[in-house]
Amino acid sequence: MKATGIVRRIDDLGRVVIPKEIRRTMRIREGDPLEIYTDREGEVIFKKYSPIGELQSFASQYAETLQKICSMAVVICDRDAVIACSGVPKKEYVDRSLSEELESIIEGRSLYTHKHGSEKISVIRDGGSHFVSCAMPIIAEGDIIGCVCSVLHHSEDSKESKISDELEIKLIQTAALFLSRQLEG
Repeated sequence: MKATGIVRRIDDLGRVVIPKEIRRTMRIREGDPLEIYTDREGEVIFKKYSPIGELQSFASQYAETLQKICSMAVVICDRDAVIACSGVPKKEYVDRSLSEELESIIEGRSLYTHKHGSEKISVIRDGGSHFVSCAMPIIAEGDIIGCVCSVLHHSEDSKESKISDELEIKLIQTAALFLSRQLEG
């Protein structure tokens, strides 16, 4: 843990303001849930809470199933990073920050499909070797939780899988809705 040199006082309602610089650096947005930890030395630690992170094992199994049955490379992420994937190198993607373009898709709250000839959107911030083919945000109880994406390798011009674009869209929408229901239940 490193010191920032910033000191804040608790107000009469027990609130403390997290400085704008720290919120910007840590990518904490208004309404983001924070988990609170304490230790015996009196430290209080705030950590960004990822509801979809609670389902990481389940999300991994879902991604692996889609890849195995449909030969579809799948990435599942929370609002900040990839939490599960299948059909792509896990070391290259898991726990990596999302690209700004994918974050915009998630914030848009609606289905995205890549149009042939349009600019390719990378999954992760530092590029990676895959781009988003289809993406559906995961929305639980009105809150954006994350996203399910089918992805293609940058060298591919079209999908080599045997599924149609329509089926790909339905599978991604189904995965996003199913995961949202798991969080609501």
